[in-house]
Amino acid sequence: MLTVMEIDSAKPRAKTWRLHDQRGLYLEVTPTGGRRWRFKYSFGGKEKRLSLGVYPDVPLKLARERRELLRQSVAAGVDPSVTRKQEKRDQIDGVKDSFEAIAREWFDRFSPNWDSRYAGLVIRRLEAEAFPWLGTRKITAIKPVELLTVLRRIEKRGALETAHRVMQYAGKVFRYAVATSRAERDITVDLRGALPPTKERHHATQTNPKSVAELLRAIEGYEGAFVTKCALRLSPMLFVRQGELRQAEWSEIDIENAEWRIPAARMKMRAPHIVPLSRQAIDVLRELQAVRRNGKYVFPGAAHIYRPMSSNTVNGALRRLGYTNEEMTAHGFRSMASTLLNEHGWNRDAIERQLAHADRDSIRATYNYAEYLPERRRMMQWWADYLDALRNGTPLKSIIEQQEQVHVPTMRLA
Repeated sequence: MLTVMEIDSAKPRAKTWRLHDQRGLYLEVTPTGGRRWRFKYSFGGKEKRLSLGVYPDVPLKLARERRELLRQSVAAGVDPSVTRKQEKRDQIDGVKDSFEAIAREWFDRFSPNWDSRYAGLVIRRLEAEAFPWLGTRKITAIKPVELLTVLRRIEKRGALETAHRVMQYAGKVFRYAVATSRAERDITVDLRGALPPTKERHHATQTNPKSVAELLRAIEGYEGAFVTKCALRLSPMLFVRQGELRQAEWSEIDIENAEWRIPAARMKMRAPHIVPLSRQAIDVLRELQAVRRNGKYVFPGAAHIYRPMSSNTVNGALRRLGYTNEEMTAHGFRSMASTLLNEHGWNRDAIERQLAHADRDSIRATYNYAEYLPERRRMMQWWADYLDALRNGTPLKSIIEQQEQVHVPTMRLA
């Protein structure tokens, strides 16, 4: 059992460390000297933790009393973390028109249609960056300068992009409040230009044909896991986003009709997407089929076939091939394809549609996902042939002539 003397004499260390009492109670000591009580317990076969307050505001005796109350709750079959969340929600709901209450209502209404990782990021940012300062404020009472103060606090710590994102989320919350008759206007309109613009991020890529050829040969010689090598080989050919590639399911692949149909739920812009499959892409998929182990994913994880491969797998493989983060990234295959296809005169609109870039008109994006499909089929086969020619060092003249036979370029760069 802990003593007050042990607690008072505990010194901060380089990393957070713990002083254990009994029955799941322990004290966390942070590198800055902070001390917080926590209670560890199991419920429904899962390990959980709850904060019991900060020492010395919550002395040892009171921490033990709180622990015992929580243990009684667990023994009675009630999860104290659920109870605490409900109490907090009830407290928030006490102010029906508070910023947090409306923000959570907006989130609950729209987040089911979002990617789960994106939804988690949105709510975490709001909880960490906005709710502590604006959460209990009545939304109609919040002034632009108050929101700006919150945003500047984020900016000062060097998280400018996060500040822009939080303002974007706040704007959506205010517009939702207007739509539900609980606010008159979106105050974020007054803050346009108040934050410095973010620097545009460019994903490292290779666009010089000679460098691309070297990269393709390096991929062909990759000696790591077979599934990873197949993902590497398909990345330049298909140039989809890595999340779309690694989560590909066999049910979406139609080898007979040479196409991969990605459902809207997995696309960034929430519109279905068709990826025409070249002969080379089908060959890779057939190789994967030959070693398929009954899982639904085309690229199963190394440890578990019922989960997709890790989001860092392809980037990690590129590092193993000797490419730094400044030389090539998994996302860079998209820029590579866009640059070279445009340089060879393919229809820019067809390229953009194949990249599944944003369409300002969401309705048009949903209903025209097959736009330019015949041309995209020709383009994807030409692109795979072009990559083969680069990798093998064969003359490109025949590939260019093949393009001109099936496609009249809309733009030819000098």
